[in-house]
Amino acid sequence: MNSFGKDYRTTIFGSSHGSGVGCVIEGVPAGTSLNLEAIQGELDRRRPGQSALTTQRKEGDRLEMQEGMLEDRATGSPLVFWVKNRDVDSSSYETYRRIPRPGHADYPARMKYAGYNDYRGGGQFSGRMTIPLVISGALARQILSKGGIEFYAHAVQVGSVRLEETLSVEEIRAGVESSPVRCAEPETARSMVQEVEAARKAGDSVGGVIECIVTGLPVGVGEPFYDSVESEISHLCFAVPAVKGIEFGSGFAAAGMRGSEHNDPYAISEGRVITETNNAGGIQGGLTNGMPVVFRVAIKPTSSITKLQKSVDLDEMEPAELRVTGRHDPCIVPRAVPVIENAAAAPLLDLMIRAGF
Repeated sequence: MNSFGKDYRTTIFGSSHGSGVGCVIEGVPAGTSLNLEAIQGELDRRRPGQSALTTQRKEGDRLEMQEGMLEDRATGSPLVFWVKNRDVDSSSYETYRRIPRPGHADYPARMKYAGYNDYRGGGQFSGRMTIPLVISGALARQILSKGGIEFYAHAVQVGSVRLEETLSVEEIRAGVESSPVRCAEPETARSMVQEVEAARKAGDSVGGVIECIVTGLPVGVGEPFYDSVESEISHLCFAVPAVKGIEFGSGFAAAGMRGSEHNDPYAISEGRVITETNNAGGIQGGLTNGMPVVFRVAIKPTSSITKLQKSVDLDEMEPAELRVTGRHDPCIVPRAVPVIENAAAAPLLDLMIRAGF
């Protein structure tokens, strides 16, 4: 449904072309200091119109605090956040009620909701619904940062261009915002930009892969069996409309490794237990082991493209062709980087509260 979490709980509401989008967050203790400017900063990283590589929909995505805060602190009641939709153009969407766009939720949504769904801009299936995920995650990060827990996401692949080297969190922090594709390695970033531009000029789109690293987590976070760290992070990442896959640590490459290669040897460093490698991605048995949690998500190519595509006319039940118009991202990866970064924070805070950390 539209709520996620148990002790740190987020309920989202709104739609792409309605009056706005928002969320209700429960579980923040009374007296917790809240930095709304920091949350706005994360929304600014996600908003449209940042460069020629993103949709030119003109949305400032200004955060409004509605309830639950007094004198910069949580009151203990539910926190209600709201972001207005200001640059809405629904003129092209009437056609899609009858002729569904390939790659979008138009057809299954029409069938599930008997045609009563909000079809404008994709309604509740729009990428605009990631705004409340960013708000919730940005707030969770403020609480987690007090314990030294930090999040670092960056693009490691766009289309056929892949980052071949492993970057440190220091390199990611220093370089991720220096390129419109949010790849922290300059030469690879330039090739990624060219890849996106080529797709855009061809009336097409590209996808990619985002890597996220979480540092500072204590040992033992997670609630096996069904609420393992992987399960909870994956659950929220798959709520992001463009995500089609996720892997932790060595991920699918582990299928081609032997146990002697994949097992992470234990060692002692500065009085604490570490592993010499991190094929497990910081998670064993669904629990954090004290090493950085590392995961990657696959982002599909943007479904809205200007190339002519095959579809069907649902009213006439006959073949049809469709050319999607409007304002769309030729690659959603750059704007999805802060979404994935923040989406990981909410489930981790929820798990830490449940475990008593």
